[in-house]
Amino acid sequence: MSDEEHHFESSDAGASKTYPQQAGNIRKGGHIVIKGRPCKVVEVSTSKTGKHGHAKCHFVAIDIFTAKKLEDIVPSSHNCDVPHVNRIDYQLIDISEDGFVSLLTDSGGTKDDLKLPTDDSLSALMKSGFEEGKDVVVSVMSSMGEEQICAVKEVGGGK
Repeated sequence: MSDEEHHFESSDAGASKTYPQQAGNIRKGGHIVIKGRPCKVVEVSTSKTGKHGHAKCHFVAIDIFTAKKLEDIVPSSHNCDVPHVNRIDYQLIDISEDGFVSLLTDSGGTKDDLKLPTDDSLSALMKSGFEEGKDVVVSVMSSMGEEQICAVKEVGGGK
């Protein structure tokens, strides 16, 4: 028996942040990892095989968190990483002065680790709906260990 104490920093269930998929099977509207960032594919073009080569897929994609355009060229028979992307709706409870939001989870707990979105129109919509006393539902997109508010809906009337 060893007297060493093992300490693990990770608290997830061991699920991978990505899964492999053949480049030739990734379509427009799907997701792909380019330069370590989760992206949504906006354009795919496939070149024909050369004399000795593989057919190549040219991907143009938008980072789902920063909205930056990224490109990659991959042989169509090779595997690419595809991120697991989740979208969950939460009800807005509070907006603090330092820009963090408090959200109500389905289980009745609160989630307090997200900031207001960098998109001014989304954060303005959240603030105005919250100030008017409306029920505001936010959609949070999460992928590869990152989370960000990506959509806002107002439900029901105010006071």
